[in-house]
Amino acid sequence: MHISSSRSAWPRRAARALAAACLTVTAATSPIHADAEQTIGWTRQTVTAPPGAPRGYVEYQNSCTVCHGPMPERPGTRALAAKYKGSLPAMLEQRTDLQPDFIRMTVRNGISLMPPFRKTEISDEQLDAIVAYLTRPRS
Repeated sequence: MHISSSRSAWPRRAARALAAACLTVTAATSPIHADAEQTIGWTRQTVTAPPGAPRGYVEYQNSCTVCHGPMPERPGTRALAAKYKGSLPAMLEQRTDLQPDFIRMTVRNGISLMPPFRKTEISDEQLDAIVAYLTRPRS
């Protein structure tokens, strides 16, 4: 009898543990309030725009530089350096050939090692700012 009662208790304990884990994940991924500052979860610090920074600077720094920042530790920059072998800049901020539709498609769908980003991770407004930053006129 003791063995069968412990066996029947196991599914209940497992179900409780699973429910607790789901609640923890739900709480950790709950929507951010409108007045809270939004950053990608792996962003190391919140960035403020320096005087004269172009539109999208902050959004790019907060959402993209963790992978596409200065080398060598940034995986996106490292992958683009290996792909282009010097024919194009590996740093996205230095590129002048990026097209708005390509940027949007790549961010929303991912490409190669880059994952897709949902609108809950990078809003359409934030993506528009990133596109404006990466396609801004340069002198």
